[in-house]
Amino acid sequence: MNDNYGSNFITVTDEAGNEIELEHLNTIEWNGNTYLAFFPTEQEGEEVDDEEMGLIILKVLEENGEDILSTLDSDEEMDAVYAQFMEHLFDDEDEDDEDE
Repeated sequence: MNDNYGSNFITVTDEAGNEIELEHLNTIEWNGNTYLAFFPTEQEGEEVDDEEMGLIILKVLEENGEDILSTLDSDEEMDAVYAQFMEHLFDDEDEDDEDE
């Protein structure tokens, strides 16, 4: 995992201006891009729709010399990157099983 994006929580603002707290799960490099996977956190006293609890994948882009997080460009990119995260997850589980 890339140490630049360690295990932590971040707050992002969606297009409607709502702040969302996310827990960073993993980072992968794929096709020359960096992708980060997050789960939304549950806020105390806040009801969260199950559909909103899915994996959120964002891409790191450089803008004016700074890293910014962006949504993915297409459903095809989302599907491909999601598959890479799942493959990475299952590879980690297989390694854990071998260590036992």
